[in-house]
Amino acid sequence: MGDTNMSKRRRLIPVALVVLLLTLVVVSTTWAAVGVDSSGLRTAVTVGAVRAHQQALQDIADANGGERVAGTSGHDESAEYVYNLLDEAGYNVSYQPFEFFLFQELTPAVLEQTAPGSVAYTYGVDFFTMDYSGSGNVTAPLQAVDLVLPPGSAANTSNSGCEMSDFATFTPGNIALIQRGTCTFRLKALNAEAAGAVGVIIFNEGQPGRQDLFGGTLGGPGVNIPVVSASFAFGTALNDLIPSGLVLHMMTSTAIETRTTNNVIAETPGGRTDRVVVVGAHLDSVPGGPGINDNGSGSAAILEVALQMAELGVEPRNQVRFIWFSAEEEGLLGSEYYVSQLSTRQIRDIAVMLNFDMIGSPNAARFVYDGDGDGTGTAGPNGSDVVEDVFNNYFASVGLPTSPTAFDGRSDYGPFIEVGIPAGGLFTGAEDLKTVEEAQIYGGTAGIAFDVCYHLDCDDFSNVNLLYLDQMADAVAHAVLTFAMTTSSVNGTDQGQGHANGHVLEYLGNLLQQ
Repeated sequence: MGDTNMSKRRRLIPVALVVLLLTLVVVSTTWAAVGVDSSGLRTAVTVGAVRAHQQALQDIADANGGERVAGTSGHDESAEYVYNLLDEAGYNVSYQPFEFFLFQELTPAVLEQTAPGSVAYTYGVDFFTMDYSGSGNVTAPLQAVDLVLPPGSAANTSNSGCEMSDFATFTPGNIALIQRGTCTFRLKALNAEAAGAVGVIIFNEGQPGRQDLFGGTLGGPGVNIPVVSASFAFGTALNDLIPSGLVLHMMTSTAIETRTTNNVIAETPGGRTDRVVVVGAHLDSVPGGPGINDNGSGSAAILEVALQMAELGVEPRNQVRFIWFSAEEEGLLGSEYYVSQLSTRQIRDIAVMLNFDMIGSPNAARFVYDGDGDGTGTAGPNGSDVVEDVFNNYFASVGLPTSPTAFDGRSDYGPFIEVGIPAGGLFTGAEDLKTVEEAQIYGGTAGIAFDVCYHLDCDDFSNVNLLYLDQMADAVAHAVLTFAMTTSSVNGTDQGQGHANGHVLEYLGNLLQQ
């Protein structure tokens, strides 16, 4: 709804039309995206330029111990790289500093069987230390906590360790074996510690795609005992040994300190500030890896889109706010901080949030966040279906299939949808295994992860599918330009968090004033 010059003359409106429009207000919450020719921007955003940004991030990691972790020089230099390019391009650029707790593992953890046999397990193969694990050096029996074996379906997941009642028969001084599922890792670990556990092993749940060794975070300080993650196979193998008197030696050495890091925010000089389009990607990597797919892919793509919009002289109707979030890998801390600093008015002034986290996975698929929930059962806020349609319609127009992916809270859209901001985005897959059906649609290899280097040191410049990165970068450019230029609101209201169809309301209001 751009600015218009309206006549002050009134006109009579048929009662039937008023009734029809009011009916639409009640029953309609969708919005049709205004068509936009994005071909010029898509042509300007080349995969070579995106790769040049990824190479710069790789070089920064190489010069800083192989990583770009929030609160370290590797991330600081990454942020400076992004800031300088956008500043030169004419954006209003700023750093948004915030403090957080940086977790560091001082030495690799140890896990070994001391009874009934003697077996040393392999760090990074059998188990990982979870972020924000406490330190400890303990030897104790292992005790299972409310496991679901065999695992249930996706609709019947484990809630092992989610309630204190799960520990009713737990023996203080033992190590707790807990299954992933339902609640946060932090809650599981805190409950175990409160029940007297001296250590915790959280193993993967067991359904397809939730079987491998995984990295996870406890979300911040407060857990004072060792906590490690494990694959489903390793967890069940340990569980099978419990009747034989399994005793484990478990050791972690960790440190948590307060650090300062920065989100990088770049705004277009023009455009409506009451209908802002937020375009986000996280810039930090996990410890020990350069993070070139996760998330140098999304970061590089939105950077190039921003630069080419400036180069082409795009003057958006709606202000576009590009944000490179920090400390996503520590638990979405950068995006949580950003949203926490917004006033109610500023929240309402954000029309949509577009999130791009991992868009070049080697064994990729084209996943679009399921805004209406019809494919995954988990919908975004009112208006998120519009975002999904923009992506799906674009891919359909170029003859490329897509699949829905759920708003599972694992990326920076999470804090935005919690306050009712419509959201959407793209994803090419992480640690889950590609199915046979997905391999038939998208190519690649069934039975292996979309990104076998997810959260590992091999997530480097070579760990990218160039074809899919190119396709996704084009879709990023199309969606950003579409929402930047639209004259309609996204979620059925003029600003965020409404529930009626504001597009229809404004049309009715305009008619009543004519």
